[in-house]
Amino acid sequence: MLDALTVAVAVTALALAAWCGFAAYRDQPTKDWHFIGMAVVTVLALAQLVVGIVFLARRQEAHEGNTIFVAYLIGSFLSVPAAGFLSLTERTRWGSATVAAGAVVLAVLEVRLYDIWGG
Repeated sequence: MLDALTVAVAVTALALAAWCGFAAYRDQPTKDWHFIGMAVVTVLALAQLVVGIVFLARRQEAHEGNTIFVAYLIGSFLSVPAAGFLSLTERTRWGSATVAAGAVVLAVLEVRLYDIWGG
């Protein structure tokens, strides 16, 4: 795995979490700018998913097993879009809080992916 990409995904996810958490604190729902931020984080997570699959295709092994590694890759890719979808159904401050929570989950999944790969 690319350590720089893992750090980039985690840092942008934490920035998104802080941004949406601040919006929830100010009693604001998710807005278009938040969805642009979610798209940026999701594109980075997609890049990591592709890189992880390419590494596995080149016969590199994850330290704790390829199956759990792929499961974490898919889960990390889907965490922010799922939270964004839920925020569309909840157009209150709790929608922003949901995105913040999903972004924190993504950051934690990134740390776990690093451990699974053998970091």
